[in-house]
Amino acid sequence: MTSVRLRLLILALAPLIVLMPLLLLIGMTRWTADYDKVLIANVESDLKIASQYLSRLLDKTGNELNAVTESVEFNAWLERPDADLAAYLKDTRARLGLNFLYYLPVEQAEVAGAVWPVIAQAASGQGGAQIDIMASDTLAALSPELASVAQIPLIATPAAVPTTRAVEDRGMVIHAASPVMLNGHQGVLVGGILLNRNLGFIDTINDLVYAQAGAVGERQGTATLFLDDVRISTNVRLFEDVRALGTRVSAEVRAGVLGAGRTWLDRAFVVNDWYISGYLPITDSFGDRVGMLYVGFLEAPFNLAKREAFWWMLAAFVAVLILSAPVFLWMARGIFAPLERMTQVMSRVGQGDLTARIGPVGARGEIGAVAQHLDGLLEQVQDRDQRLRAWNEELNQRVEQRTAELREANAKLEQTFRQLVMSEKLASIGEITAGVAHEINNPVAVILGNVDVIRQTLGDGAAPVQTELALIDKQVSRIEAIVGKLLKFAGPSEFADHQHEIDLAPVVQDCLVLVDHLITQHHIAVTCRFEPVPLVRVDTGEVQQVIVNLVVNAVQAMGDGGRLDLELAPDPRGGVALCVRDSGPGVPEAQLGSVFDPFFTTKRGEGTGLGLSISQTLIQRAGGLISVRNCDDGGAEFRVWLPEPDPVD
Repeated sequence: MTSVRLRLLILALAPLIVLMPLLLLIGMTRWTADYDKVLIANVESDLKIASQYLSRLLDKTGNELNAVTESVEFNAWLERPDADLAAYLKDTRARLGLNFLYYLPVEQAEVAGAVWPVIAQAASGQGGAQIDIMASDTLAALSPELASVAQIPLIATPAAVPTTRAVEDRGMVIHAASPVMLNGHQGVLVGGILLNRNLGFIDTINDLVYAQAGAVGERQGTATLFLDDVRISTNVRLFEDVRALGTRVSAEVRAGVLGAGRTWLDRAFVVNDWYISGYLPITDSFGDRVGMLYVGFLEAPFNLAKREAFWWMLAAFVAVLILSAPVFLWMARGIFAPLERMTQVMSRVGQGDLTARIGPVGARGEIGAVAQHLDGLLEQVQDRDQRLRAWNEELNQRVEQRTAELREANAKLEQTFRQLVMSEKLASIGEITAGVAHEINNPVAVILGNVDVIRQTLGDGAAPVQTELALIDKQVSRIEAIVGKLLKFAGPSEFADHQHEIDLAPVVQDCLVLVDHLITQHHIAVTCRFEPVPLVRVDTGEVQQVIVNLVVNAVQAMGDGGRLDLELAPDPRGGVALCVRDSGPGVPEAQLGSVFDPFFTTKRGEGTGLGLSISQTLIQRAGGLISVRNCDDGGAEFRVWLPEPDPVD
């Protein structure tokens, strides 16, 4: 009985022990993936804000420089001595927050424009601002102090691309230039901001993006500006009060951002911890990728939140399991004992003890009802066993008699089965015929439509081919008529009563259209003699099937050449008589009585032998008769009689 208990325990606890952990795992996996997507979306949004601030700073610098060159004040200072102009430019540089500002006459501007595209653009009349990288000597020429500020010692960084350099002495600057065209003065006003060690610039980005950084539940974010792969301005901490200037980005990020030029949106190791990071490539005025703009926030708080959520859900699952498992076991115990008794009783019955009974089980509901019902069934089994033993002798005596009857019934069953198989084949042929007829209608419609288009297009010019177009119309109409008859012929009528009063003459004409190709192929001359006849009540499709079968049999019997006579006349006993007469060899006298038998055929290997048998069935179902005889002058004549409809109908 251990197996019964084990199965019940599995049924009771499987949803808790197996399905719920599986659902928990799937849910946590999906939630973690969605959570990570939200973090990536956040850092992507942060990166857009930082990029917009950098673009706005470039525009602001260029616009401010343009405002200076277009001012009346600057025009006045250009008229003064160089020393006064230099003093004015120094004050303006301090007021605009620039690190350098100087004026180049047109000749010097053309020389500088060969080196810097932004100056060349201003010399041509269009001011603007771009990111440029200046070498140490270029910065020293502008200001020795700038060259000193730009120098950043490199710090060895794990996972970075190996380098032999010890110092980054180049400077990344916002390089702005504005054309000067005032009162005979032509030149370029050049200014810029050094971004190396520009902590105000990077802290402004960090404040814009992570205004609530450090608050409970908020992101702890950082921002960094890279020259190539070196941090030249950052609020990432190397130690508590030391910024990580001079540290370098990993080789993987460098290859993806500076090498491939794509925006990096993924987790990355930043100096000493993992961050959800966004890196945007920065291009200079030459179109080269010279650095990166980075924003990111610490991943650890979010990993902690995910772990806490996981452990909370796991604890909830364990609590549910602890609380519900005893309840399931208690409920299952009420099923164990009755099932064990039932199993023991069935084992004894299987060994031949038909007196074994379950008895009262003390359980209510379905289990008690099953036990009581099983005892009742065992009583019936014991009683029937006794009666079966008594009947055994009697049954043995009837075996021979039943065997003979079964052989006869089996023979009839086989014959009926063959008839059903053949009927199914005929039904399938009818369905295929209907499908083909429907498919023909599509190209016929296209042909007819294009003939109309030809007539409309040619207009009076269609006269030379009018005969040919009329012939096409006639043949298309003939195709439509044949398709219509095929559809009527293939319509199902085996299991439904569609009898109605019809005139047989049009039905016979329709059937001739259906077999016209066969009559033409065998060069058969057809003669029709139709007298006025009363209406008959019959299914149109069924009577078509009979007529087509008689005509096809007649044509096949005559072979090549012959005469087919179709007569339709009132019958002396009432109703209508249809005669189908051919000029073929006729039916052998010995076989005249068998032509309507199922599977009888004179065309071995070709016919099924069911055509005339089905025809007889259809005519008899309509209340008529079908007969056959040989004509005196040769050939066979099939005569179909159908009665007039009952007046009460």
